[in-house]
Parts: sequence; C-alpha cells; structure tokens
Amino acid sequence: MADAPEIRKVTLDAAGISMSALLAEPAGPPRAVVVAIHGGGMSAGYFDSRARPGLSLLELGVQLGYSVLAVDRPGYGASTPQLPEGQTVAQQAATLHAALGDFAATHATGAGFFLVAHSNGGKLALAAAAETVTGPAGVPLVGLDISGLGSTLAVDACRLPGPDGHGDWRRHWGPLRFYPPDAFRLGRALVSPVPGLEASEGPLWPRLYPGIAALVTVPVRFTFAEQEQWWRFDEEAVAVLKAPLSGTKVTVDHQPDAGHNISLGWAARTYHLRAMGFLEECLLTRDTAPPRATPLTPPLPAGHGEGRRAPLDNAPHPRARVRSTHR
Repeated sequence: MADAPEIRKVTLDAAGISMSALLAEPAGPPRAVVVAIHGGGMSAGYFDSRARPGLSLLELGVQLGYSVLAVDRPGYGASTPQLPEGQTVAQQAATLHAALGDFAATHATGAGFFLVAHSNGGKLALAAAAETVTGPAGVPLVGLDISGLGSTLAVDACRLPGPDGHGDWRRHWGPLRFYPPDAFRLGRALVSPVPGLEASEGPLWPRLYPGIAALVTVPVRFTFAEQEQWWRFDEEAVAVLKAPLSGTKVTVDHQPDAGHNISLGWAARTYHLRAMGFLEECLLTRDTAPPRATPLTPPLPAGHGEGRRAPLDNAPHPRARVRSTHR
C-alpha cells in the first residue's frame, strides 16, 4: 500500500477573513482540486476519518491524483473569532469564493474545483455554484457531490440542530453498527457549536432551495444514506429535489449500510469512491464535449480600437499568503 500522503493545516485569506483548512496534495500537478465542505456542528476533519485506514477522503483523493482541500466553513475553525454568529448561506458562498481565489493564487488547480459537501455544507456548495460556472480567479467549477441534504424535511423544523444543541444524535449517526469502534471517540474532536445565523436559517432551507438550485448549471449528485433521518428521500421528495435543477444533469444515489454521517462510518470509502467516480464522469463529459461553433463576426472598420488596450479578462489574481503547519 502506498505511503499515506502528508496532510497539512493551512489558513486561507477570504477577503480578510481567516479560514482554516486541511490540505493534501499529490506529488505532481493535480488533476483537479476536491474541495470538501463539512456539515453543521462539525469541522474539516469530518472528511479525514482516522478510525480505520482507507476511510479518509483526503488520502483517497491524493491517491487518484487530486489535491483535496477540506475547509472549515465560515463560523468554524479559524474564522470563529471574526464570525462568532457565522454567516448566512449567501454570505458563506461569497466567503468561500474569496478563500478559493486565495488558494488558486498560489496552487495549481488542474481542471478546476469539484465540491464534495455534507449536510449543511451542501447548502453552501449549491449557493457557491449558483454564482457562476466559472469559479474564483476564473477557475472552472467541475461539479457538486452532496450527501446528507435534501429539500423536504423529515422532521419538524424545531427539531433541527441549533446553537444550544446538535439535535437528536441518533438522527446524525443511525445504528451504531455502521461505524468503527473508534469513530465516536475520535468524532468528539470534530464537533463544534452550530453558529447562530446558520441555525436560524436552517428551517428556511426548503423555501430557499428552489431559487438557489435554479441557478446551478454544473452536474450535481445527491447521496442519501440508508438511515438518513433528517431529510425525506422517497419518490415524491426526490422529484421535488430535482425539479429546480432543470438546467443541469442531476443524479440521486443511495448509500447502503450508512447513517447520516457517511464519511465517519464503514461506508466512507465506498461513498468517497463513488464521489470520485462522479468527478471522473464530469471530467469525461467535459473532455469529450463537441467543440462549440465559433460565431462569425464582421470585420472591424479600419482604425477601430487604435490606441486602446484590450480588457484584461484573465488578469491574474493577487498573490495571497497561505500559512501552513505540518500536521
């Protein structure tokens, strides 16, 4: 088995907001950058399970030739002192764009950014994708892979996690047999309070979702665990989930032998492999797409534009400082 890749703690400058993250990079240029976005009340380490070898998305991504950047969302990690109440989904999207622009200024990004998101992190991924298919610093957004998020609640809104608690833990985890014995001990270090703005906006998601989803044009895959208990994923609910995403390809999958926290369970590797498979499909679709026809334009009159400079559409992003410490 290949040696485990180095995973570093880094800090990104998101327009003056410090965002902490975990970063794993392949030896050579990355094929793309997988951006992992944790859910409510968690942290970046959600995608780097150490309960058993092979469960970490960061390790798997590097083995497949990708860089993997697992971020602490706004209101978590290093940004907590600046954002004690967190941010709304729309504000988080702007902050994430700034952070990824900072990252792109000093790191190779290959084919672009591919967002793998869990639960409330999926809301951020969709909101970020709704902005544009061209991501920060002109880096393309390849696609989204989201688990643990729907658009139709399976519980009363008052039972959602809030600043004073994480909700019914059984709904997060499901049957204990789905998790390695060390998952709960190690998982305690990953738990963080849910910021106030995020908690207050949580019940509004079924109303916010259609407008956000309608603006997404990159491919999206949703995964529901066998024991997902926060969101409905019956036929009717899935139809409601897919309806606003009429402008793109949408896939809905189910993960057997898993609870809501898929990436902390035995099924983590299976799910992560499927997510990376979806990334491969997105890249294949891009690479085999028919060439776009170049529109014919009339010749410019003589002397047109003399003395003018062309706009710098691809001006470089200001170089940013990324501080890192070895883990």
